[in-house]
Amino acid sequence: MDQKDLIRIKQETEKRIRPILEEREIISEENQRKVLDAFQSEEIADFHLHGSTGYGYDDAGRERLEAIYAKVFKAEASVVRPQLVSGTHAISTALFGMLRPGDELMYITGAPYDTLDEVIGTRGKTNAGSLKDFGIRYQQIDLADGRVDFNAIKKSVSPATKMIGIQRSKGYASRPSFTINEIRDMITRVKNINEDLIVFVDNCYGEFVELEEPIEAGADIIAGSLIKNPGGGIAKSGGYLAGRKDLIELCGNRMTAPGIGLEGGATTGHLRDMLQGFFMAPHIVNQAVKGAVFTASLFAATGMNTTPAYDAVRTDLIQSVQFETRDQMIRFCQAIQSRSPVDAHVAPQPSSMPGYEDDVIMAAGAFIQGSSIELSADGPLREPYTAYVQGGLTYEHVKIAVFDALSAILTTETE
Repeated sequence: MDQKDLIRIKQETEKRIRPILEEREIISEENQRKVLDAFQSEEIADFHLHGSTGYGYDDAGRERLEAIYAKVFKAEASVVRPQLVSGTHAISTALFGMLRPGDELMYITGAPYDTLDEVIGTRGKTNAGSLKDFGIRYQQIDLADGRVDFNAIKKSVSPATKMIGIQRSKGYASRPSFTINEIRDMITRVKNINEDLIVFVDNCYGEFVELEEPIEAGADIIAGSLIKNPGGGIAKSGGYLAGRKDLIELCGNRMTAPGIGLEGGATTGHLRDMLQGFFMAPHIVNQAVKGAVFTASLFAATGMNTTPAYDAVRTDLIQSVQFETRDQMIRFCQAIQSRSPVDAHVAPQPSSMPGYEDDVIMAAGAFIQGSSIELSADGPLREPYTAYVQGGLTYEHVKIAVFDALSAILTTETE
């Protein structure tokens, strides 16, 4: 396949996906309206943008930021802090905040992200501080043909089961990501088993992709990262939790200390970025989703396996592309890196990473380290060799990088 053929395929791809991109604009506008309404309702002023130092007491900007998150996500309360260093940290804070020795955590969407293994205690050193070390039990209900096994859940829930975990995005798994309507069905069925079960949803990669968020589907609490969707590519660090007020207060005690809770935590110059990033998030997320649609359609047109399909319902940013060989996956990620605005001259290599069992290759030439709302391509080097393409601050950048990466692979293979 020569360059002329590739350009033709690209043009056909852009024409094919045009109606889908128009639908995405409608979702983006509605989500932008929600965010704008929340900002205006909270009467954000210039002095709210400057933040606090020291203990961080009486931080009016932080309080308004958390009120905005709660309004947009339809939650009773939220905690949004730069001290939460990642999505994993936010999730860990939630789990340790709400669970006690003798309680059981049950994930009903199969295995969670690799990075949670050591938090839960299914992998890693003993006495490192995992849930298991604190006497908190864990049970995992595997999916049946990509679907939640409700019969197994009903049989497995015990008096010790306190929390149900749902992971919205597929992460590094081969299963589909779960839509809000699917999550609503899960929660309804779980609450029918025991209405007192706390339903926690890992919302990473999902914010603003659909018109609703998991709290609206009945979740008790959700968590996410500010260097993913809600940071809008502007927030330099941070994470959030949103949900029932009593649960958020417990998480605040874990995040800081009992007696301090949500009252402490200086924002030290982060507030402007976090507020502006959240305002920009619906638009930036839309850019990334449009890029994922383009990627799926373009690679499928050349015979490659892509999930989800370009015309599938989207609920997160993740677009997987499956390669035949380890070398092909490595070359693709290196090609994405070469079309990044930062560190384009660096060729990523597979290496071990904290929290992951297999070597991982990561192409991430981002302005913010580890930012998943910026264009990246990564994945563990294990069969089937699948790269997870996500993010993109502009649709145009995604198109350029993905097309050039595909060209690099096909050109290399035909030489």
